Amino acid sequence: MIRNNKLYAALTCLVLLTSCGSDFLDTENTENLDKETVGSLKQFDPFLLGAFSFMAKADVLDKKEDAAHDDFSVMSVLHSTDLMGEDIALSNFHWFGYDYNHDNHLFSLRRTLEDWTTYYTIVSKANEIIDLFQVEPTDVASKAALAHGYALRGYAYYYLIQLYQHPVKADTTVNYDAPGIPMFYCQIDSLTDEVKTARKGRNTLRLVYEQIESDLTKAVRLFDGYTRPSKNYMDKSVAQGLLARYYLLSQQWLKASQAASAAYVGYNLVSDLNDGFSDISNTEWMWGYDETSLSQTTYASFFSHISNLTPGYAGLGYSARLIDKRLYDKIPSSDIRKNWFNGPAGDATQSMPGAQLPYANLKFGWLAGWVMDYMYMRVPEMYLIKAEALAHLGQGAQAANALRPLMAVRDAAWNKTTVSVEDVYLQRRIELWGEGFSFFDLKRLNKGINRNYDGSNHLEGYKLEVPALDKTWIYQLPDQEMQENKHLSQADQNE
Repeated sequence: MIRNNKLYAALTCLVLLTSCGSDFLDTENTENLDKETVGSLKQFDPFLLGAFSFMAKADVLDKKEDAAHDDFSVMSVLHSTDLMGEDIALSNFHWFGYDYNHDNHLFSLRRTLEDWTTYYTIVSKANEIIDLFQVEPTDVASKAALAHGYALRGYAYYYLIQLYQHPVKADTTVNYDAPGIPMFYCQIDSLTDEVKTARKGRNTLRLVYEQIESDLTKAVRLFDGYTRPSKNYMDKSVAQGLLARYYLLSQQWLKASQAASAAYVGYNLVSDLNDGFSDISNTEWMWGYDETSLSQTTYASFFSHISNLTPGYAGLGYSARLIDKRLYDKIPSSDIRKNWFNGPAGDATQSMPGAQLPYANLKFGWLAGWVMDYMYMRVPEMYLIKAEALAHLGQGAQAANALRPLMAVRDAAWNKTTVSVEDVYLQRRIELWGEGFSFFDLKRLNKGINRNYDGSNHLEGYKLEVPALDKTWIYQLPDQEMQENKHLSQADQNE
């Protein structure tokens, strides 16, 4: 049954907006829709596509002519956090330089507000979708629409809790009792008929994890039987992939292995890795955003900053993206992924200045018109999750078997019969380089960084050593939220 009371919808969403500040939770792309007309999957599209387009938009903070070119929603979060690790080196200080310097986590700075706004807007858009349903629908199309709402909300909370809290303690156990983040619902839960009250203060990490797991498991069930029209949409495999990520984060190793195994069923691994990681039609891609000439955001975009082959900030040489020398040296010559990067001599044959530099990455490419697609999930990640989870369980031989299909199309010389967590972690660093995982892996595995080694190719002045659990690994809550949310006090602020 579709909720058809527009007044109820408006009032409940008004509660959500005022609780966190309308600037944070603006829900453009849906404000002119009449919810009474919603009744088919086609009618859900404005809500779903509004969420997807927001995830790829530039200028999340709506600065217009003053918009920053390091503000482009989800991919700017993933790139800024990637630069806080040690696997990407910058050639020059430029956009994202303060992230590279671990100097962008304070409440008064733009980065923490951008990331907060990005994911809480996704929460708001997810809640709008969920709020369309008074009871659980019975047809596949409507169930899939509801599943998108739960999956998107779980996805957003998954990132928020890691950005604003340490997921583990010094002994590497889960940091369950630590203060987490506010949670907003803005609907009657159609699956339980329970009136959900927003938890506007800092909920414990445990409560946030429970919400993530609840949302994602609902999504997996509701997606059953649904075939999506394109990879812009989510489906059961994507929800299972998100659940696998969550189980890896929460150290539920067996469930992580099982969810990852379920997620990659029906997908193919490929050995041709030269498509520039820019085309959603690649059979390894599970979920992404199909850019067009109308949606692309040129210089304020992921490819402008990550791709040395694109005529953006990296390619033009303002600040090329390089692989960490020490990581490059760990990639065997038999591994085809080594071709993603220049060696120490550089490559003078490249047309773009950024691509000529030593250790410059050639992984991310260029398509005329800036229509490179955004990648949110790939099949190799699922093989890596399964292998790591089994390694955590002490099942090294099974972990090697789980990793073998991926390695068979990456490194013909790879023949390990058992692997450790560290072995899998190295493969994650290589395979997922530049895709937005390194920061979150460092935090959940309780690792620091050391760029200050002999022969380091990191930018002079930024060869940092940052230990695990350092205060710069978590953002402070943004000043605007602290001022507008009466359920927060200065005592709730991160250090």
